[in-house]
Amino acid sequence: MSQKSGKTAKSSMISHGMVAQNRKARFNYAIQETIEAGLVLKGPEVKSLRLGRATISEAFAGERDGELWLFNSYIPEYQGGVLSRFDSRAPRKLLMHRKEVRKYMGAIAKQGATLVPLDIHFNARGVAKVTLGLGVGKKSVDKRHAIADRDWQRDKARLIRNKGKGDY
Repeated sequence: MSQKSGKTAKSSMISHGMVAQNRKARFNYAIQETIEAGLVLKGPEVKSLRLGRATISEAFAGERDGELWLFNSYIPEYQGGVLSRFDSRAPRKLLMHRKEVRKYMGAIAKQGATLVPLDIHFNARGVAKVTLGLGVGKKSVDKRHAIADRDWQRDKARLIRNKGKGDY
């Protein structure tokens, strides 16, 4: 392995920090509450996550057999020569206290809320976690308001940045 760039293969792996983020979740849902849950993963899945290769834009959390599971998350196969293969879109069990599971399952049933994965990250100890948001879907009017606010913030920053240059 050549050392031209000065980086080794190990340095490109994520030991702690963000792996994948669902940026559209906060746009499509009004997030009321966030929770952190553990993920049950196999070894090659963890290696693939450490390379930062995951997508949760279409994922959601739901109930199966009285437990919470993460559905439709995409973790590609690790290409490091391992023999064990896994389904890249397989449901993955979420680790939470039983009391929390009952609380959020009740909120989903009563309020019509959705558990949306906001991000997958490694905590300080190097354990894979998923941040879930208890969200209610936004109406198109709310989305237009969010777009208008975002545009105004961008224009305001541009005006402040160019204030001394005479370009208004």
